[in-house]
Amino acid sequence: MAAHICRRKFLATLSGAVVAVPLPARAQQQLTMPVIGLIDSDAPETHASLLRAFRQGLKEAGYVEGRNVGIEYRWSDGQYDRLPQLAADLVRRQVAVITTIDGSSSALAAKAATNTLPIIFRIGADPVALGLVASMNRPSGNLTGVTSLTVELGPKRLEALHELVPTAAVFAFLVNPSSPFVETMSKELLASAKTLGLRIHILDASNESDINSAFETVLKLGVGGLVIGSDVFFNSRSAELAALTIRHALPAAYQYREFVAAGGLMSYGGSVEDSYRLAGAYTGRILNGEKPADLPVQQSTKVELFINLRTAKALGISVPLSLLGRADEVIE
Repeated sequence: MAAHICRRKFLATLSGAVVAVPLPARAQQQLTMPVIGLIDSDAPETHASLLRAFRQGLKEAGYVEGRNVGIEYRWSDGQYDRLPQLAADLVRRQVAVITTIDGSSSALAAKAATNTLPIIFRIGADPVALGLVASMNRPSGNLTGVTSLTVELGPKRLEALHELVPTAAVFAFLVNPSSPFVETMSKELLASAKTLGLRIHILDASNESDINSAFETVLKLGVGGLVIGSDVFFNSRSAELAALTIRHALPAAYQYREFVAAGGLMSYGGSVEDSYRLAGAYTGRILNGEKPADLPVQQSTKVELFINLRTAKALGISVPLSLLGRADEVIE
């Protein structure tokens, strides 16, 4: 009888031990799970599909958010002056890698915040010219990443828009004067306009009031089309910009599909989803132990053209078959 009681006590003790073991194990797993610090100079509500592409890239490298990696998100909502603080916060947090996925300003802020933590950037400009890396093939230092065709495609947007409205001789170019690329973009578009025999008015906008004023100016100038410069400030306002172009019956071109989906006439730019996926895959490779200096900067060369046929018809524009044939998607 005594032996039977002792056996029951032993089993009860063993059972309690089995229940208790997984709790410290789970806590240890949470403590050792790597964390990505993700900085974006835009707003989260505009990035659902792009973040899916980033997570797909992570998955290709063996990481799934919440399962074996955590992500600390930092959004600046288009306010560039907040980026240094956001980057410094992630450095204090001692994340495993900092990934800046939307623009050069985020990448530059991260670079200024640390020269030891690995940084993966995703930008639409030349990282060598920006001073982010020493060269594309041998980045050196603690940064590498992905570039996409964005800033340099402004002249191509003007050409495509001119194909849609061939009788227009005067166009406007909307830029954010705070952008580090405003001078380059403006110079290239002016040169393209000269080649095409067109006149270009450059208009500035860095806040809501500026945008409304710019559209009022466009009406006064009587321009035949509007090209919107590449900038995160405009990215988060694609729907607003599209609505303004519709309200003012203004043919306009931007770089992202979101602008066209919201009613804008056309967009032409590098595939953002492709570059986000590549940035996710590179971030995963860093988590797997590779060094930024050993990873050449990747170039996403995929370019996409989207046209809103409903808007074209509403504006009385007949889209050339040559342009329709080049479109990746025609929204009807």
